Amino acid sequence: MRSTRSLPALVSLRAFEAAARRLSFSQAAQELFVTQSAVSHHIQRLESELGVALFERRTRAVALTAAGQAYYDHVHAAFELLRRGTDEIRAPSGARHTLRIGLLASFATRWLAPRLPAFAAAHPDIELQLQPDIELADVAGGEVDAAIRYGRGGWPGVQSVLLMTERLSVVCAPSLIAGRKRPRTPADLLRHPLLASHTKRPFEWDAWARRHGLDLGRARTVRLHDYNIVVEAALAGQGFAMGRHRLIGPQLASGALVPALPGAALEDPHIGWWFVTPRGALSQPVQSLRDWLAQMAAASGENGTH
Repeated sequence: MRSTRSLPALVSLRAFEAAARRLSFSQAAQELFVTQSAVSHHIQRLESELGVALFERRTRAVALTAAGQAYYDHVHAAFELLRRGTDEIRAPSGARHTLRIGLLASFATRWLAPRLPAFAAAHPDIELQLQPDIELADVAGGEVDAAIRYGRGGWPGVQSVLLMTERLSVVCAPSLIAGRKRPRTPADLLRHPLLASHTKRPFEWDAWARRHGLDLGRARTVRLHDYNIVVEAALAGQGFAMGRHRLIGPQLASGALVPALPGAALEDPHIGWWFVTPRGALSQPVQSLRDWLAQMAAASGENGTH
């Protein structure tokens, strides 16, 4: 039989869920339109009622205890069910759903944008609000409903599904390697700058260099704000870029960009584009977007745009 003991007050649970999700009492207070002291009071009341410490109080931050994390997983899932049920009961039949999607501007412009009309035709009830940024959107904290991230996966606090792997090779403008200037070995690449986009955890050039035996100790690396700028700099002959074939298919097909070392590619089953969502069950609109993206990714591979 279920326990007949009463549940904690809903207002205390709301304060705890918001503070645990954001790991901040002040941000939770802003979200709930109450004071920070009110949030702190509700959480202290909840800890007293449960008989366990839910947070570790630090000088300028808070962290969940093991008990707090375990309780948050249950409470967050319960509130998500309540939010989803409320949205469904409020929405009239045929209502549109808006999804906020965090992603890189380069992926938005070079891969996703040309396919958006197909999504709109297949899902007229879902509106996508793209939020491009080089910083990772806070998926777990609710800043976006989902994100499309580039990398190796394994981001903490979220669940991720690999949509498609990426093929990497060094590319440049044809003029950079015309005639006798063509590189013969990976070491020959160091005669020109290596172009890379800004990221907190760069890995592309390092991974490619390890695979092909290149020491990057003497490399002149130019870090640019966004991968779109990297592509434009490569088109202008300013150096060698790590080509993400999913994004530069048209430039490779037209010959505007060419492989600097034909055949020297890197295909790692873990490097690619990932669909990232908060932990727990997906809403129907998010699931529809994920399935459609997976379908488009598979089709792009079949069409040779990998």
